[in-house]
Amino acid sequence: MAGDSVVTGSVARSASARVEQAMPRRIFGTSQLAGRTLEVASTTDIILRPGEVILTFDDGPRPGKTPKILDALDMYGVKGTFLMLGSAAKANPALAQEVARRGHSVGSHTFDHTNLANLSRQAALDEIARGEAAVAEALGGAGRLAPFFRFPYLAQTGFLRTSLLHGDMVVLDVDIDSKDYYKDSAQTVANRTLDRLEARGSGIILFHDIHQRTVELLPGFLAELEARGYSVVRLAPKADGVFGRSVITADASSL
Repeated sequence: MAGDSVVTGSVARSASARVEQAMPRRIFGTSQLAGRTLEVASTTDIILRPGEVILTFDDGPRPGKTPKILDALDMYGVKGTFLMLGSAAKANPALAQEVARRGHSVGSHTFDHTNLANLSRQAALDEIARGEAAVAEALGGAGRLAPFFRFPYLAQTGFLRTSLLHGDMVVLDVDIDSKDYYKDSAQTVANRTLDRLEARGSGIILFHDIHQRTVELLPGFLAELEARGYSVVRLAPKADGVFGRSVITADASSL
């Protein structure tokens, strides 16, 4: 990851600048914030340049929240990566499909947000597989389920990470945790996230599309990213990648 890079110019503006929460007035979809598409087949392919960010959203889709997140992203013409819970996608298939139709990448995040590190090896693999299958089913023909996965609570084991690698999955780590699950104001979450981003210069940002504070902060956060010269990278599966062995068929005894 490019976290050790030194960022100069407009990207290095003072981290003390604060985000305006009001929705910026702009022509829909016009922005300098949209960056390149990064196609990856493994976690090691995710190499960001200084000033680049990847926006990820966990735990959705959530009615009343995810649609507003999508609208804010559309306002700036940028794409995110949504790591969906199988249970949430199963309960809201039309919303899962809407995320895909708007051009965002959709990956999985287990079925029930279980801490996999507390499960047996096979139970953990089954939970991952169940989540992946449910999200894929919810998407239907609206879009392809990307081979992207994030561990709930970021709790992983070496065995599980290796198992996902064998299953041709791409584990999405986190460089900047917004901690939008804390009961802080939207302004506080936005400022904290920007401060951490300024310290790193680039990275994968973790949000959750289930919180009202995230809905409230995102328009102003995106405006501030644009003002500071950042670009949002769209993460996508490599077109010629081989994703033949799904984790759905993984067996702990075979690994």
